[in-house]
Amino acid sequence: MTEPAPPALATERLILRRWRDSDREPFARLNADPEVMRYFLRPLTREDSDAFIDRIETRFGERGYGLWAVERTEDGLFLGFTGLAHQAFEAHFTPCVEVGWRFDRFAWGHGYATEAAREALRFGFGEVGLDEIVSFTALSNAPSIRIMERIGLHRDPRDDFDYPNMPEGHPLRRHLLYRLKREEYKP
Repeated sequence: MTEPAPPALATERLILRRWRDSDREPFARLNADPEVMRYFLRPLTREDSDAFIDRIETRFGERGYGLWAVERTEDGLFLGFTGLAHQAFEAHFTPCVEVGWRFDRFAWGHGYATEAAREALRFGFGEVGLDEIVSFTALSNAPSIRIMERIGLHRDPRDDFDYPNMPEGHPLRRHLLYRLKREEYKP
């Protein structure tokens, strides 16, 4: 990684940019927080978190988009990530591009995830030219479901699925799938 990379995208309050070495510590902290990671298999170790950043950066090089580090414009504070991720696990809707996010607890409730996800959609449909963007989460993840609905994605219950990366019988295995096609997108 180089330090610093120029901003990739900007909204009124946020910069969505490539990752910096200085993001590693706050990212590891949020990934280790059991509350932040409540809808995932487990919190991440520092090594897992660093490896995740490395994979994100590799994918930027391969695809020209990815999960951007998100910082607040007013003070440069690292908040988490939002972006577009190519998904190819085995499911009826893959391969696909997912819009996703993860923010530190102090950043919850301020509309940052919604604002950043809207910008990721704009980029995905506009600059990348995607035909469809999806998002999915565990059945019980009400905060992310609200964001998916706020940004215009919609759900057909027939699309819900068992996430193959969760073990059989795990309470988070059942996932809801939300979709948005380019012709339905309203900036």
